Amino acid sequence: MSAAILSRPLVSLALPEKGVARYAALAFLAVAGTLLLTLSAKTKVVLGPVDMSLQTLAVLGIAATFGLRLGVATLLLYMAEGAMGFPVFQSTPEKGIGIAYMMGTTGGFLAGFVVMTAVVGWAADRGWDRNPFKLFGAMLAAEIVMMAMGFAWLAGIIGASASWQFGVAPFILPDLIKVALAAAIVPAVWALFARR
Repeated sequence: MSAAILSRPLVSLALPEKGVARYAALAFLAVAGTLLLTLSAKTKVVLGPVDMSLQTLAVLGIAATFGLRLGVATLLLYMAEGAMGFPVFQSTPEKGIGIAYMMGTTGGFLAGFVVMTAVVGWAADRGWDRNPFKLFGAMLAAEIVMMAMGFAWLAGIIGASASWQFGVAPFILPDLIKVALAAAIVPAVWALFARR
């Protein structure tokens, strides 16, 4: 494998090199990514003001597979869909839709997902997605930033103590498991392609 390939995210193996086909494939992947994010958001366990879902795992997977630019574009498209009132987020439409929902208890976590994608996508673009330890480190850092953003936002709504109790503490272990799982899966997929 050349150094140029080693500095590209996993999705680059399936993309046409250039032209209209490449842009069509990128658009398709971004839309498919938003569908995956929606499905992962709807898979939830109610724990308090913020529900637990598979969304963190989906965000990490998209970031590591798509890289920085396509990953962030996918997350921003997902946020735009939610802002326009599509029921793509957790607890929508039950707890509201659009900007009103985004300004609620999960607002900081939603913004944190974009930052999380940028951090992990940046690492993937530099080849960290081939090494489970490097990828785990990048994903853990991204997770901490996302949780800090979510905590800060939620604390402004329900107070710091309740924010920690309901918005952070119950998710530490489950999210560490999701980080470890994502950090293991992406390098394993790269290893499969390396054997071909």
